[in-house]
This record gives sequence, structure tokens and C-alpha cells, in this order.
Amino acid sequence: MDIILLKDVERLGTEGTLVHVKPGFARNYLLPRGLAAPATAQQLKAVEATLRQRSRKAERVKAEAETLKQKLEGRSLTLKLSLGVDEKPFGSITLNDIREALRTDGLEVEKHAIQLKQSIKGLGVYDIPVRLHPDVTATVKVAVVQA
Repeated sequence: MDIILLKDVERLGTEGTLVHVKPGFARNYLLPRGLAAPATAQQLKAVEATLRQRSRKAERVKAEAETLKQKLEGRSLTLKLSLGVDEKPFGSITLNDIREALRTDGLEVEKHAIQLKQSIKGLGVYDIPVRLHPDVTATVKVAVVQA
């Protein structure tokens, strides 16, 4: 029996693919759970239209990420860190601090996009990667100075 997968099914295929399975597997498992639909011409057209819409949306999201990358690449942030006796820091620079600094510059970035492995606890210039899209990563320079 030929069916079209409506969702990804492990060890069978990805969404939108046409697969041949045994009738019992389709009738008892795939169809009742909404994982597949019978392969008809109308269903094939509907799935193709849905996949085209998703690909256009994915391209649009990637283009938006590229434009945000262009804006981020040229930016450098200056954040202040208080130091005490013997140049020991009071506190640290966290990803929330970086996000707020970007927000004040007019750039809205998701918290999980900032790839800061550890809090910054020293003075200097740091390159912080910002993952805007699975294929698009920008780098923001963060200069940490004494307050």
C-alpha cells in the first residue's frame, strides 16, 4: 500500500515522502495516529503545496537572520565590570547583560542565541558568537572595561 507521510516516522521516512508499506501497518498504526494519508493525487498536491510553503518560510527566516547578522557584525559593545582589591572582579558579565546591551542598541536577540559558554570575569575584548539560524552565526565584539 502506498501512503504519504504527514509527519516524520523513525525508520520509515520524513514528512512528505511517498512510501510503500504493508496494508496492516498503514491501517492499524499510521493512519489512525495521523502519521500518514493514502497516496491519492489530491493528497500529493496538498503535501507538495505545504512543503513549498514551508520552504518559502524557511528561506524568509534565513534572509531575516542574514540581515540581522549584517547589523550585528559591525557592532561592538562596551560593558563595565567592577573590580576590587587586587583586580578581582565583583560579579561577572552574563548573557543577560549582553542581551540588554544589544537591546539598548535596538537589536532584539533571543537569549538562547547568544553562545556564551561561561560568564566573563575579566577585563578585555571578547568575541561572542550569536547563532541566529542553524546556518547563520554572527560574532559580536564585547569590550569589558573597568567601571
